[in-house]
Amino acid sequence: MPLTGQPDLFSQQLERLGEEHFLVLLWAAMSADKKVKYNITNCFDDLKASGITRTKQTAVAAVEAMHLLCLIDIKDERNRKNIYLTNFGGQALAKLASSGQFQSRSSQFLEEAR
Repeated sequence: MPLTGQPDLFSQQLERLGEEHFLVLLWAAMSADKKVKYNITNCFDDLKASGITRTKQTAVAAVEAMHLLCLIDIKDERNRKNIYLTNFGGQALAKLASSGQFQSRSSQFLEEAR
């Protein structure tokens, strides 16, 4: 329980997330809805197509940060590191989406996976 007048840790963590983090959470949620596996390479390609990054290192750093915050799980499956949204990640996505701070962008990978 947070002290009076002080935000809780979860809120403080969310305040530090950037657009790339929001999009990874969004795309992980969309992949779960479509029952499609979404991996770090797909994430990099989508972030690059969105103009957010030009390097895979930036995408990996964003994914690893969210993994450390328990917002996503990363599982090695068939030589791929697939991204899965956790319950905390779902809560984070809902709060970030309702804040209006970030706008959704389409994932080329998930659009092609229809």
